[in-house]
Amino acid sequence: MKDTWKELITAIENSGKQYEIDRIQKAYEIACQAHEGQKRRSGEPYIIHPLAVSIILVGLGMDSDTIVAGLLHDVVEDTPITSEDVKKIFGQDVALLVNGVTKLTNLGKRGEYVTQEERQAENVRKMLLAMAQDVRVVIIKLADRLHNMRTIQYREEQKRRDTAKETMDIYAPLAHRLGIRSVKEELEDLCLRQLDPVAYNEIEQNLELRKEERVKFLDNIKERIQERLEKENQKAHIEGRVKSVYGIYRKVYMQGKTFEEIYDVYAVRIIVDTVIECYSIFGIIHDMFRPIPNRIKDYISTPKPNMYQSLHTTVLDKEGIPFEVQIRTWDMHYTAEYGIAAHWKYKAGIGGNNKDKMEERLAWVRQLLESQKESGDVEDIVRSIKTDLAPEEVFVFTPKGDVVALPIGSTVIDFAYAIHTAVGNRMVGAKIDGRMVSLDTEVKTGMIVEIITQSNQSPNRNWLKIVKTSGARNKIRTWFKRERREENIAEGLSELEREFKRNSISLDNEKMEEFILDIAKRQHFSSRDEFLAAIGYGGVLLSRIMPRIKDDFQQKYRSSESEKSEKQIVKPKKSGVSNGVIVDGLDGCLVKFSKCCNPLPGDEIIGFVTRGYGVSIHKKDCINVTSSVDNEEQKDRWLPAHWESDVRESFKAAIDIVADDRPGLLADISIALANSRVPMHSLNARELKNHQVGINLVLSISNLEQLNNILGMFKRTAGVISAQRAYQ
Repeated sequence: MKDTWKELITAIENSGKQYEIDRIQKAYEIACQAHEGQKRRSGEPYIIHPLAVSIILVGLGMDSDTIVAGLLHDVVEDTPITSEDVKKIFGQDVALLVNGVTKLTNLGKRGEYVTQEERQAENVRKMLLAMAQDVRVVIIKLADRLHNMRTIQYREEQKRRDTAKETMDIYAPLAHRLGIRSVKEELEDLCLRQLDPVAYNEIEQNLELRKEERVKFLDNIKERIQERLEKENQKAHIEGRVKSVYGIYRKVYMQGKTFEEIYDVYAVRIIVDTVIECYSIFGIIHDMFRPIPNRIKDYISTPKPNMYQSLHTTVLDKEGIPFEVQIRTWDMHYTAEYGIAAHWKYKAGIGGNNKDKMEERLAWVRQLLESQKESGDVEDIVRSIKTDLAPEEVFVFTPKGDVVALPIGSTVIDFAYAIHTAVGNRMVGAKIDGRMVSLDTEVKTGMIVEIITQSNQSPNRNWLKIVKTSGARNKIRTWFKRERREENIAEGLSELEREFKRNSISLDNEKMEEFILDIAKRQHFSSRDEFLAAIGYGGVLLSRIMPRIKDDFQQKYRSSESEKSEKQIVKPKKSGVSNGVIVDGLDGCLVKFSKCCNPLPGDEIIGFVTRGYGVSIHKKDCINVTSSVDNEEQKDRWLPAHWESDVRESFKAAIDIVADDRPGLLADISIALANSRVPMHSLNARELKNHQVGINLVLSISNLEQLNNILGMFKRTAGVISAQRAYQ
């Protein structure tokens, strides 16, 4: 404990900044006393953790108040000390920081439907609210999470994986948006070690094997560049870097590339004094080495949303080895390394012009909070962080030349709503580079997108299935919430009835109204219609609350009533054990799945009574259904059917892939399937025109969501042109 305190003091002394040592020591003494007797899972005294957090904060250059808050960040949550005590001793600013980091306790009054996801989302919302007042809150939280991830080996395996997943989904994207590169990359690597240890070790070993070769290569490149710059009378600081383990993982395991296909494993960073020097040296680098086409990125003229600026180019040395060159000024370098923390590390706080810049950089926090407030769903915050703050983005242009940054996978609808809510609501079409495209078209970097609008146009509910960003999704929901109340109520009631039927929940009219009103109140709605409307426009996701609703139904209407009352509950007839399918009106029938459409859980289905063979299950949009469902002779043989709520069967599904014919394609596809742990029944490949190949796979799939994830994985594989569900 004393050694860690000395380490903190040494870090403060080496920082070159003026700190209020007396206040920091007082905070340390109070934290020591408050946490006395508490141990971490490693067996160390608990005070080691806040000390380690404070050392990280000193490394980021944070001020005295932040260091004090780092030492005290757990006292309000875990000890008798209150926020008022902290405020009385250290002032309002420190109290705000400590309170912002403190988790919510006792969330959810008795009887409310509060899931673990909602608790997590509420904690994130509270942190962002405090962050909107003072960004230092989230910097302390990132330091706290970083030390917890560094020492996560002392927790149980499932807890380690859960914490790593939460960190990867929420805290690494926050560090990215705040521009704190070192924290982001270390968090991602630590998470990957827990989530995919085999891949992590493989990449780490690969890097270790090439360490000597890498050092020699980078030293040689740096020396050659330095000699050339001296001849050109250019002064610059040159350093080398290697891509993070997670950065390599994304390209090898998620994009299907080989280690040799990653052009930016090696990188040389050139730091100069002025922007003019950046562009001058950029020309010298292209004169020295051969640039790779389409690998030039100018983030100086077009900064990333986290304010990152640099010139990037990938070139080949004389032996054909690719490497990336990054060219930036010192100010850009500080921002790239420390992000928003650079205001404290190099600019002594956020007064004057820096305050205005800080407001601009934190505008996205207020947008997240406002979007969640409009939608009424607290979990939208977490979903927005996962999607909208994604590390990989595309930069798309308006016809006037303005740049819009969006997560990879965003569509033209996302682009329209990113420009303005009114543009999205009135959208009727879009052009990319002057050509009309469909509304589900994904945008790519460099595209010029023009949105076509009409004053009498309004959003379509199907857009909710197309958009990528939470911002666009929330704006569409808000429009339906405000403009289509009666339609939302009807849609919500229909959806609720479907879910009740699927879960065998049935009551007489009076009790049903009472039951729905009770659910509405638990979800904080003042009336039945308000609750149904929220379901209709997507503000309430029934799939999340149905397990609790079902439990309440069992307790209230089955366990507590007499056997006589229980018999009055109408139970819909359903089939017996029939591979997870319920056929209305039939009991104990044989069920088989039609090969013409291979239905999966998640598809809308219908049953057809076949003579001597039970009921054949089809997708509702199957061509055999649409062509014969209105046939008078067969009309009575079509029966409503739906999936049980918990289907544990696996089903065969076929996938057709069209790809460029290249060496290693089948191996990459097989590796991707192996990593996903999806059984494969068959694989057939055939040669097509234009040097392309067609591949048909038959896999064991659990549901439609898993199938869509597999399709997405194939689409990200190098050389794949299309991947879609196939039918026999």
